[in-house]
Amino acid sequence: MKIIKYTLILVLFFTIISCEKELDIEPAQSISTEKALSTEDNVLNILVGTYTEAGESSSFGGDTQIIADLLGNTTQMSWGGTFVDPRQFNSKGVLVNNGFVEAVWGNSYEVINQANLVIDNLSIITSGAADNAEGEAKFLRALMYFDLVRHFGKPYVAGVSNTQLGVPLHLNGIVDYGIDLNIARNTVEEVYSQIIADLNDAFSKLPESNDIFADKYAAEALLAKVYFQQGNYAAARDAANDVITNSGHTLAPTYSGAFNNDVDSVEDLFAFQVTSQGGDNDFITFYASQDFGGRQGDIDLQAGFFELFDDATNDERYSFTYISSDTGGTLTSKYTNQFANITVLRIADMHLVRAESNFREGTSVGLSPLDEVNVVRARSNAAALSTLTLDVLFNERQLELSFEGQLIHDIKRTQTNVGALSYDADELVLPIPQAEMDTNTLMVQNSGYVN
Repeated sequence: MKIIKYTLILVLFFTIISCEKELDIEPAQSISTEKALSTEDNVLNILVGTYTEAGESSSFGGDTQIIADLLGNTTQMSWGGTFVDPRQFNSKGVLVNNGFVEAVWGNSYEVINQANLVIDNLSIITSGAADNAEGEAKFLRALMYFDLVRHFGKPYVAGVSNTQLGVPLHLNGIVDYGIDLNIARNTVEEVYSQIIADLNDAFSKLPESNDIFADKYAAEALLAKVYFQQGNYAAARDAANDVITNSGHTLAPTYSGAFNNDVDSVEDLFAFQVTSQGGDNDFITFYASQDFGGRQGDIDLQAGFFELFDDATNDERYSFTYISSDTGGTLTSKYTNQFANITVLRIADMHLVRAESNFREGTSVGLSPLDEVNVVRARSNAAALSTLTLDVLFNERQLELSFEGQLIHDIKRTQTNVGALSYDADELVLPIPQAEMDTNTLMVQNSGYVN
């Protein structure tokens, strides 16, 4: 990691109130590391600050998802903005000094370090909240590592030893940034194993309901996605089935009802909170017109997206768009509330995970694959399908989860090409940031990139 010196920045959250279930945030305060880790209240405040850090624009406040959208894009959307860095993702020509890449890497490891500090200091928490704190910290650490390894490592391939380089595993908190922090990259297999271990621990320690914070079903939903990405479809099916059956979350009555919500909807398994006082939403910045708080609609929809639909007449997902008053481009209506929470895990994804996993395994746990897909389609008034194939299932995920940061990961999981590029092409893996290469003598750059 970059060798720097700093005093621990602790964001103090004094109150979690209001019927809207959102956070009132006091200004950040700089205090000594010794003070920050000296009391239960301070350790728990670090944990709440970890959520805030993870929800910043350079992580799950939108940028990492937009990178995944643009890297996977061929003809579904276009980049019309003036920013050079996002254009590199869309053109598949990312440079080692890309500012978005450096921010994702740096912010992710800041989140991981804060989560580690909480885990390292659980003994200070004596009020009975230690299990909750450990579960939440491990959920957040797993979430960041899952994102990092998918972006910075070659794809996980089922049935082989995944010894390709992933990302460094930091599992202990760093309080002295003056020490030697050189660290080598772990393998993709090792990173996935750590993610799974963290999520199993989180599931065992978290409650069934935890207000706006991660609960046991958020951990299990993320675990289902991890297994799904690995091609461990039986495990993905069973985890998704438990979430669907026992979490109490259901599909929102309408497709539009799953988006632009100020408070978590019935569909949200986990969302980062955004208010007019705090929180980032770069989905708005790049997907929305100025009328809705965006730049103008830097990412607009193209013919390739609409050609995915088999029922353009009835399917609400087809018409869930508007015309930008700034550019005249067609924009998704998923992001029209600049203070909406950012959903990371929602129940519709669990239905599609269970459906495809059942299909691949030849099972019908919960529902038959065809019935399950049709349940999701019916919510959008799309005509029922009569048959399924893997291509149809992949297409259905695009229809339901488009512009939510899922595309490149499904492409790599299904080993689908991106235009002329193979799913495992160097161009679809992000470079290790130049700043990291300059300060970490043990770091190895990804193939295809020259420092």
